[in-house]
Amino acid sequence: MNLSKTQSRWPEGHVYSAFFDEDFPEEEQLPRKLDIEFRHVQRGNTEAVILRCNGLNFGDRLTDNIGQPDHYRSHDAFHFAYVVHLGWSPVVRALLKCKRKSDPLVDENEDGARARVIEEAVSAIVFSRAKEMNYYDGIDHVDYDLLKAIQEFVQGFEVANVPLWQWETAVLEGYRVFRSLQEHGRGHVTLDMNQRELLYREIT
Repeated sequence: MNLSKTQSRWPEGHVYSAFFDEDFPEEEQLPRKLDIEFRHVQRGNTEAVILRCNGLNFGDRLTDNIGQPDHYRSHDAFHFAYVVHLGWSPVVRALLKCKRKSDPLVDENEDGARARVIEEAVSAIVFSRAKEMNYYDGIDHVDYDLLKAIQEFVQGFEVANVPLWQWETAVLEGYRVFRSLQEHGRGHVTLDMNQRELLYREIT
């Protein structure tokens, strides 16, 4: 068991798990490459972020929803990091309408409301820890206890068997992009699932 835990966190070779949707029709797969604009909008004293893709808005207009602003309005960066580095995000599937409806059980259990709530909860739990650590700026690892807590939290869902090093990569990469959005307030984020890359580009 100890060897298995060690291999999950520090493998000899970093080989990503297969995509959960690779055997599903293309229209039910998470997009293998996507460019998204995070656009900052101001309404009175409230700052919000809207997402745009191919010139169209999608998803909800997000604010921080907290008394002390902390840029959580840009937290969709974390969901996109889960797409790239875990091949998983019920939240993004719902946003992009690519739920796996050809399999009713997968549609209900893996892409349904409860799975989305679990993902949002993971995002919020990690964020509360990240705030204490300057959003992982200059840090190249995620503490083991947090990674184990995440893995236990997602038990029963397909992502539970993804090794810890992929979760660690997803968290660190998500926060790298989040810090850029926090600094500039907006930007383009490109997801490349095949290359396992999440890229930020400043809007000039």
